[in-house]
Amino acid sequence: MSILKVARMGHPVLRERARAVEKSELRNPLVQKLIDDMIETMHEYHGVGLAGPQVHEGRRIFVALLDEEPGPDSDAVAIINPEIVPNSETKEEGWEGCLSIPDIRGMVPRFTDITVKALDRDGKPMELQLKGFPARVAQHETDHLDGVLFFDRMSSMESLTYLEEYSRYHSKDND
Repeated sequence: MSILKVARMGHPVLRERARAVEKSELRNPLVQKLIDDMIETMHEYHGVGLAGPQVHEGRRIFVALLDEEPGPDSDAVAIINPEIVPNSETKEEGWEGCLSIPDIRGMVPRFTDITVKALDRDGKPMELQLKGFPARVAQHETDHLDGVLFFDRMSSMESLTYLEEYSRYHSKDND
């Protein structure tokens, strides 16, 4: 497996809509290797999610740790061609960061209860019911597939902060 280069804010790939992945592509060993490499890259950079465009791949694939409190025992899941369906209109603001925007955090409103309809890495249909933090992660990563960065979702830029300042002034209770 390999650590992939992560595109940083300003690279055009982050603003393009990724193309859908055909089921037949998922049988290609190179696509399976890409998924494994994305998982390894996400872990290397201590992320909880990573989307195709972030590693210069314009495909509708993301990998994520979808536990309420991701840790070393969390299993990464690959999500292909996701569709997000809100289960209610309730949104909550929460802190977000991004591997493509290192060292910056901001408050982003997201749906608190969603269904993700997608394919798994074997091309089988899947449906995940996600709430709270996992729902936030899935929405953030799906935004990347649409060329949207978390800045675009912020209702105010006043919360933007460097990670060092965030760590100094905001407790883990706010994550």
